[in-house]
Amino acid sequence: MWGYLSLLPICLAFSAIAGIWTVFSLAVVNKAVNLTDGFPYISVCGNSPPQSCIFSQVLNLGSHPWTHALPPTAWICILRYYQLREWGVRKWPNQVILWTGLLCALGTSIVGNFQEKNQRPTHLTGAFLAFFVGILYFWLQLFLSWRMKNLPQPGAPWIGPLRLVLCSACFILEVAMVVLHAWSMRSVSAICEWVVAMLLFILFGLLAVDFSRLDGCTLCLQPGSGSLRPPPDSPTSLHVQL
Repeated sequence: MWGYLSLLPICLAFSAIAGIWTVFSLAVVNKAVNLTDGFPYISVCGNSPPQSCIFSQVLNLGSHPWTHALPPTAWICILRYYQLREWGVRKWPNQVILWTGLLCALGTSIVGNFQEKNQRPTHLTGAFLAFFVGILYFWLQLFLSWRMKNLPQPGAPWIGPLRLVLCSACFILEVAMVVLHAWSMRSVSAICEWVVAMLLFILFGLLAVDFSRLDGCTLCLQPGSGSLRPPPDSPTSLHVQL
C-alpha cells in the first residue's frame, strides 16, 4: 500500500482543483455570478445553492482529518510531520510546521462551511488561515531544507527551485490580492485569489515527491501513565508493521 501513498497529495490537489472549477461553472450556469460585471471571487461562486453545497463538500473532504473518502490535508500534514521527524528534524520546529499545516486545513474547512454572505468575519478568518498560514507552511519547509543540508532531497534537482518559485509567486499574489481589493480593483484581485488557490493545491501535490520515499510505518501502542495498568500477562507495547 505504501507505493500508492505518494498519490495522496496528487489526488488531493486534483480533486480540489476539479471541485473548485466545478463550483465556478455551476455559478456561471445558474447565473449566480455575472462575468460581464467582472471576475468573481471563489467565495462568491460558492455563496448560493446548489454550488454552495458542492463548495462545502469539496473543502470538507480535503481538510477534515476524520474523512476517509478523499486524502485529507490534515493527514498529509501529519504524515509529513512523522517523515521529517524520521529525517532528524528537531521537535519544536517540526511541531510548528505541523500546526501551521493543521491551521491551514482548519481554515479551508471554515471557508467551506461559513459562506461569505452569511458569516463574513468567520469566513475571512478561515480564508486568512487557508491562504496566509497555508503558504507559511511551505515557506517553513523550504527554510528547513535550506538550513539542514543533511535532509534528503527526493526527486529531481529542479523540485526545490520549483517550490521556491511557487512559494514566491504565491506570496506576491496574496499581497497583491489584498492591496487590489483595498483599491476596489475586485476583478483583478479575484484573479489573484484563484491563481493563489491553484498554486497552493500544486504545492500540496508536490509533497508526492517526498512521500515517494516512504516504504513502511510502525505503530507502537503503550499503556498510559495513569492509574490503569495492563493485566500481568498483557504486553506493555505492541509493534505492528503496516
